[in-house]
Parts: sequence; C-alpha cells; structure tokens
Amino acid sequence: MTKAQARAAWLRAQCLDRPAPFGAGPAATAAAVAQLGYVQIDTINVIERCHHHILWNRIPEYRRADLRQAQSVDKSVFEYWTHALSYIPTADMRFFTGAMKRHRAEPRGSLAAVTTAELRKVLRLVREKGGLTIRDIEDDVLIEKEHLWASRKPSKRALQHAFYSGLLTISERNGMLKTYAPMERHFGWQKPPRPASAKETANYLLDRALRSQGVVSLDSICHLNAPAKPAVRKAIEARVRRKALVPVAVEGAGKQAHWAPPEALDAAASNDAPAAAEVHILSPFDPLIIQRRRTHLFFGYEHRFEAYVPKEKRVFGYFALPVLIGDAIVAAIDLKTDRKARHLAVRKWTWVAAGPHEAAKRRIEDALHRFEAFQLADLPPEPDETEDEAALAAVVE
Repeated sequence: MTKAQARAAWLRAQCLDRPAPFGAGPAATAAAVAQLGYVQIDTINVIERCHHHILWNRIPEYRRADLRQAQSVDKSVFEYWTHALSYIPTADMRFFTGAMKRHRAEPRGSLAAVTTAELRKVLRLVREKGGLTIRDIEDDVLIEKEHLWASRKPSKRALQHAFYSGLLTISERNGMLKTYAPMERHFGWQKPPRPASAKETANYLLDRALRSQGVVSLDSICHLNAPAKPAVRKAIEARVRRKALVPVAVEGAGKQAHWAPPEALDAAASNDAPAAAEVHILSPFDPLIIQRRRTHLFFGYEHRFEAYVPKEKRVFGYFALPVLIGDAIVAAIDLKTDRKARHLAVRKWTWVAAGPHEAAKRRIEDALHRFEAFQLADLPPEPDETEDEAALAAVVE
C-alpha cells in the first residue's frame, strides 16, 4: 500500500474526505463520536476546546449545545478514560465497566489516598442534590495544592475517585466545570451493563481502530495502552486466519506490521486520493494528529506540540494547528482566540509543504473565517476560566 493509499483509507475512516458526512444536530454529534470511537477532552482554552474543535471539523454546522444534548439529555455519549479523558458512545459502556471495577478495588496515584469518609461524604451530597459540582461543596477545609493545577478542595479528589470507580458519572459539562450524578440515576439503569470479557474487549479495541483508522498497526490500536497488546495481537491473528484481515506493507513503514480488511484494500486500489480537497484546521488532539509517529509516517508531517516548550525554542508556536488540504498537511498555524476583542489572532504561520502557496493561502483564510465564526458564536465576551486553567496557563506561558 502506498502512502497515498494509506492516507486515503485513514481520511475516509475519519470522515475528513467529504463535506458534512454526519449531517447536523445532536444526532450527528452522537454519530461522529460512534465513528471515531472517542473524542478527546482537554482543558487548554487558547482556542476552542479540542472536543468541540474535533467535532466541528466533521460537522460544519456543529454547535456546543449539540454535545450537551448528546451527553445530558439523549445520554448517547458519556465521559471516561481511553488514552485520555474522552467522550465515548454510551453503547460501548460495557467495555469500560471492568476498568471501573478494577479502579474501585485498586485506585491508583493520588486517588488511592481518598478515605472512606471522604468518599461517603461526596456520594451522600450527590444523592441528596441529584447532581453536584465541586463549587457546590462549601464545607471543605482548603488545603495547599500538591501541584499548580490541582484543586484546593479535598472533595475534588473524592469525586474523581467515585467517577473512575463508576459510582458517579459526569452528567453535564459547562466549560471544564463538571456536574456529577449517580451512574444508575443518570442513565436510568437498575444496574450497569455486564462488563465485557478480556477477549471481547480486545476485539472491541480492534474494531474501533479499524472503523476509525482504516489501516491499523498494533501501536495505533493500543495507543498508550501497552498492556492490551498481547490480547489484541491474538484477535488480529484470529481474523487473519479467517481472512477477515489482510497483512499490509505500508510504504516507508519498514518492519512495522499493518493490517486492513479486504474491502479497504479494494477501495485503496481504486482511488489514491480524497474525492474533494476539503480544508480542515485541525486540533493538535485530533485523532489524525494525536498519534505523532503514525501521522509522520502517513503524511510526512512531524507535529510539534509546543505549549510546554520554552518560548525561545518553539518552531511552530505555542498552540500550532495543522492545516489539512485534501490529503496533505500543508501548514501549521499558531492561533489564539481573543474573546474580549472577539477575533481570532494568527500569531505565526508556518508552511510545511512546498509552494506555490497563493491558492492554498486563500482557501485557508476562508477556513479561518469560518473557524472564527464558530468559536465566537454563542460565547460570552470573556471566558469563565477555571482555577485549573489559570494555573496551567501560568505554567505553559
């Protein structure tokens, strides 16, 4: 498989090769999350938060209220940990309830320090109120932070422990302020779905990657999840024996093995490039970018996330966004939304593809105007910045 064919397969799977593949509204949001498998959540608010940004790139008429409807009203998506905190289809819940039970039995890191009394307190408050944010807990004795973007309220850690244990779920999110509710009450369950077996979970990870990536490797399936690799490899080998998967040699991949379903190879043989040269200003947390080595292999583009890099050592800029035109990443643009002045500022523009650039620049500028309009729609003049965000901004700047 040539790199052009591999790119085309990935872009088809990511639904970035055609306009408005999901339609519009909350149903489109749920459909996009289902296709991608998960949509990463991140606190950085230099421009639109990445979960909204990722969805907007696939749903041109997307509005923030669509995700709120999907999460809080339709309950077609929920929040939990994949390789990071993410929105996940509620239909996939059973593949995460096992992790919830394991966390409940053996909490890790700072959450292991949560006492039974602290846990009981927040569970009681949540049940009494029906839903609870950290701001609703007013009787905490504030403590010194362990790090700059930690909370000074001990109850926050207890809420997080209950969330990762599956006792509570996030029923609503306003910015980064989360409302916690009892899992069964939010979803209307008598009891949570039966946990999937280890074999079922391995096949789920494989299916999710095939649906959202088109051509997969063991690393791309198990991104930041190395413990899953032995079971996923067995699932791959079983499908290869059944001829449901075909080993693929991707141009430039060397010894790294890839696989694809036979129909993906048929599609690759018939068309090397996207049908339409769509322009997408991508989040650095977009599924097309977040696996840096895979992006470099398929697109020849090595993304640099420089928010944590000292200013004098940055190449692309503090929060550079890759720009995709058709099947090529052509530029990286460092943007910042000035919500008070209500405009999108271009801080640095770096071409990463050979010129001439005049036609591409005009198309990108049109896309930037659309992106600006999306970001400023339905926003207050200034953001409601959380304590965590202010501290993070101080660290990275």
